[in-house]
This record gives sequence, C-alpha cells and structure tokens, in this order.
Amino acid sequence: MHDQQRFMLYQGCFLIISFCLLLVFFPIGGALDLALIHPWVSESGKFLLRDNWYLAELNHRYVKNLIIAVYVGFLMIWLASFKFEKVKALRWTYGYFFGLVILSTSIIGLLKSQSAHACPWNITIPTHQGFFWDFSATKGHCFPGGHASTGFALMAGFFVFRLSDKKRAYFFLVSGLILGFAMGWAQMMRGAHFLSHNLWTAWIIWLVNVSFYLLNYQRFALGQSMDKAAEKT
Repeated sequence: MHDQQRFMLYQGCFLIISFCLLLVFFPIGGALDLALIHPWVSESGKFLLRDNWYLAELNHRYVKNLIIAVYVGFLMIWLASFKFEKVKALRWTYGYFFGLVILSTSIIGLLKSQSAHACPWNITIPTHQGFFWDFSATKGHCFPGGHASTGFALMAGFFVFRLSDKKRAYFFLVSGLILGFAMGWAQMMRGAHFLSHNLWTAWIIWLVNVSFYLLNYQRFALGQSMDKAAEKT
C-alpha cells in the first residue's frame, strides 16, 4: 500500500475512533470532567488557584509568549528565504509550518468565540450546602481551549518533517502534546477550562493538520525525493 493511502487509512480510523471516545467519555461538563476538576474547586465553588502566579502568569503569559516566539522564528526564516539564497530551500517547509499554526489556532479561536459553553469558574453557583454547576449558559465562549491550542499547534511540525526527518517530526509531535496538555491542565486548575475543552482542541488541530497534509502530500513527497537525489550526488 502506498504511504499516502496507508496514512489516510490509519488517520481516518484514528480520527473516527478518537471522536467517538471523546463523545462517549468526555462530553463537556460530563462525569469525568467534573471528577478531574473537583480537586481544584473549594466547597463553596471557588477556584483558589485562579490567580496563582505560576498558573496565571508563568503558564498563561510567559510560556505562551515563548512558544509564540518559536512560531515567529519560523516566520522570519520564511521571510528571509525570499532574500537569502542559503535559506531558500526552507521556504516551503517553514511557510507551511507557520501557516498551519496560524490556521489551526485561528479555527480554535473562531469556534471558541461562537461557543455556548461557559468556563467552569463562571458556572459554579454557591448554596448553603456547597455549590452546584449551572450549565445553562448560552454564550460562554469557553470551548474549545484556546490557551492549549498554542502548545498543540506545534504538532504541525510532525507533518512537515514526517517524510524528511522522522526524529524532528516526533520531537514536534511529543513537544506539542506535552505543552498542549500541560498548558491546558494548568488552565483547568485555575477553573478556566474543563479537560474536555483541551482534548477537543487537540482533536480539532490534529484534524486540520491531517486534512491539509493530505492535500499537500505530493509536495512533501516531491521534497523528499529531491533530498534523496541531492544526497546521491
């Protein structure tokens, strides 16, 4: 089976199976969401770590800005490829990477702006006996997880380097997953998101990357063939 066909089959199965698992086990505000966020909410429904410096500043600002700086670095190399011959060969790779980062995070942002799901810290209603969750919000703008998308967007590198440099490809895959989940979990501890918000963010970004990779597969395959030809000469 051709690599493109095999990739399409495996990814199609993965996306369908993972979609069903998310629907069944991680509905927004479902039992697992509530169980996993329970340690971070007080008996009165307050998220005591909401303003914690490490979560609110270090994670939400500095780590995010650091990752954005990496993306800007890819943009600068792409721009430099139009002027400097030494980096001209990187134009497609780095331009595609930056483009998919912008596209995937923008899609998450657009979905979030239209979402009816509210953030956990906005739907805890105190009572005399404790608190209850109010899921009646209609314009919550909190799904999927926007902050986690900055980390998950790194997964674009897996597709960019999948054929040409497998070690680098898996570096971006693992880094994207670790950073995305870590940034998303920190937001969950603050009460900004349920875990399901971030899991769906990862799924959507993966879907976007798979779709555009398949549309551009021949271009990546051509680049791999040219690299092999150059090595032989």
